[in-house]
Amino acid sequence: MGVGLDVVEVSRARELLDRKGDQVLDRVLTGEEKGYVASVADPAQALAARLAAKEAVYKALQSFPDARGVGWRDIGVHRRDDGRPEAQLSGRAAELVATHRVSIHLSLSHSRDVAAAVAIIER
Repeated sequence: MGVGLDVVEVSRARELLDRKGDQVLDRVLTGEEKGYVASVADPAQALAARLAAKEAVYKALQSFPDARGVGWRDIGVHRRDDGRPEAQLSGRAAELVATHRVSIHLSLSHSRDVAAAVAIIER
């Protein structure tokens, strides 16, 4: 039903953290995501991966009418017990998924320099 892909440079995430710190985390991340980003060795890599995931899910959701109202914190990344990421939705994003009875598959990857995410929506 929809596919989204995004790539974020880790240096961009590092700059955001250096300039805005907690302000950017509060604006774009859920509470769970903030905790995770703060707990890892390189918060910039984790932030870049989450920004890429949010944008990938947002792009995938654009196949539905009225998806532009989805906000940054309507899309979260939750780590399952086995380490796999899953999209954790609230607000407008959750409404769209429920209304259209679809599921979202999410894959993240990152290197030292780049984070990437792919989101696939299927019925």
